[in-house]
Amino acid sequence: MTIREQTEMIELSTLNERASLAMKTKGRAIAEQECHLRTAYQCDRDRIIHSSAFRRLKHKTQVFISPEKDHYRTRLTHTLEVAQIARTIARALRLNEDLTEAIAIGHDLGHTPFGHAGERALNDICPHGFKHNEQSVRVVKYLEKSGEGLNLTHETLDGIKMHITGGGETMEGDVVEAADKIAFINHDIEDAIRGGILDTGEIPYNCNYFLGQTKSERITSVVNSIVNHSKDKIEMHPEIQKAHQELLDFMFQKVYLNSIAKTEEYKVERLIRSVYDYFTAHSDEMPIFYREIAKNADIPRAVCDYVAGMSDRYLVKIHNDIFVPGSWEV
Repeated sequence: MTIREQTEMIELSTLNERASLAMKTKGRAIAEQECHLRTAYQCDRDRIIHSSAFRRLKHKTQVFISPEKDHYRTRLTHTLEVAQIARTIARALRLNEDLTEAIAIGHDLGHTPFGHAGERALNDICPHGFKHNEQSVRVVKYLEKSGEGLNLTHETLDGIKMHITGGGETMEGDVVEAADKIAFINHDIEDAIRGGILDTGEIPYNCNYFLGQTKSERITSVVNSIVNHSKDKIEMHPEIQKAHQELLDFMFQKVYLNSIAKTEEYKVERLIRSVYDYFTAHSDEMPIFYREIAKNADIPRAVCDYVAGMSDRYLVKIHNDIFVPGSWEV
């Protein structure tokens, strides 16, 4: 037996009956020879980690636009925190950790520059609309490796697509959906406190009482509740669920919608709209890969793919190259 086959047999004998077994994957769009060392889901994870889109996450906004200090989250550090929480839950429930990690690592690959402000802007101006989970699937299926895609398994693609709402085909995907919320609520609280936008005394009493008063306590409470109450589906104790939802609602009102950190978002929308409109009118100036998409699909689709894939600082650079006069010597 190969090492991969031995790993598959270990999965068969040790994982939960609801777990997704690598040997029973629905497979890839393009059949390929299996690795001797790694299972199909391990290969998915490795392909995502080595992708260009994954590397660009380090320069994409999570919540706070262009923070001046090093300790605020980026889209990359958010992704790593989601993967850590998701793997903890998956291991405790004896689900497939490799599939869980692959979904978690890939779930935000399609996110725009400047976070949800960029997502809203593209959704408003692109005739195809824009949702980052659908764009993440498009990235791994069609855009990575100069159009070849990563040829991921069906289960990984499903988990990435469904990570916002849950209800996908696997429990591993639902674990990532839960871990995503756990991660962003708690690290955004920490960043908001660091930025002087939020004071710990403002967090609702019920949230502190049922979940705990620190990031570690809150994450531990919710993760333990999921592990202790999930059977056929991923869920938590009703009191913990209620407190967790109250904390999410609080963050929307206090931070995500109304905080001083969001006052710069109108500039993001102008920035993205101006670059999008420019390349829609001058599609021949995009890199050749996106010009081919424009030729084979349409210009709005190609421009949307180009802009969505940019990092924050690259979008600013492109904008300045186009619209800000450069200096010159006589």
